[in-house]
Amino acid sequence: MHNRHSNACAKVTDASCQEHGVWTLSQIKTRRDELIGGQAPFAAILGCSDSRVPVEIVFDQHLGDLFVIRVAGNVVASSQIGSVEFAAELFGTRLVVVLGHSMCGAVLATLEQLERPTESRSPNLRSIVDRIRPSVETLMETELRQNPDALLRHAVRANIRASANHLRVGSQLLEHLIRKDELLVVGAEYSLETGAVEFFEGLPARG
Repeated sequence: MHNRHSNACAKVTDASCQEHGVWTLSQIKTRRDELIGGQAPFAAILGCSDSRVPVEIVFDQHLGDLFVIRVAGNVVASSQIGSVEFAAELFGTRLVVVLGHSMCGAVLATLEQLERPTESRSPNLRSIVDRIRPSVETLMETELRQNPDALLRHAVRANIRASANHLRVGSQLLEHLIRKDELLVVGAEYSLETGAVEFFEGLPARG
């Protein structure tokens, strides 16, 4: 099973470095017809809702390839965990990518809240900030606090790591699959500036 999720990981990482393919309307219709009977996405992507990070385009994938879950700040709550469980249990998806991105607005809002607390945000927006806060607040106690750009860069990655770890330990089903080497959870960051994706957390060693 290690080969299965390693191959899936290679597929999504390699695709992120390629130019996007363009399908004709005829090809899209053919593929859509093929998927009427079911789906078998090779990867689940937990990504941010940011309109500048369209997951299928980022990874050059098409209909039926990815099971996509998007939420501001790529945070993890019960519904996100349940969605990953759904993909893993029903469709046999064996790779989960937590995809954050540079200059994430939700992470920036969390840093601003830590710097200048306010009660003006709605409870729903505050719930997103509160989920990001534990992963980034310790950074405010370092010298990074004097460098806002560097602080945001480190905070984005800390939040991605936290979300990936939450998926690894927040579900008995996912933990069981991970222990059996039937599920891999990795963290990656998409650069708004370059369009590149860097996988920096949880990747198996290539050998």
